[in-house]
Amino acid sequence: QPPRSCEDYWGEWKHCRGLRHAFHHYYAHGELPDCGRWREDYEACRAWERNGAAAAQVPAPPLAGAAGTEIPQPRVWKLRKSPPPDWYLPLD
Repeated sequence: QPPRSCEDYWGEWKHCRGLRHAFHHYYAHGELPDCGRWREDYEACRAWERNGAAAAQVPAPPLAGAAGTEIPQPRVWKLRKSPPPDWYLPLD
């Protein structure tokens, strides 16, 4: 049985293809979102509902750091006790 209902996958696909989401994703990441995975998951879910085929089961998303890939480190600013000594100088 898929981990979510098929309507959830359909809704996520429709959301991903929406103009507002596409604009935000392009603004944030510099490229349009890839919504094909949601459509594939939806089709696999429907195939599983029709005949319960083991090949149609929805695969789990890959884990971060799996297969030798690095886990991205979050960008965090270091907390300062005081401003830098040259804080008043122009930035250029």
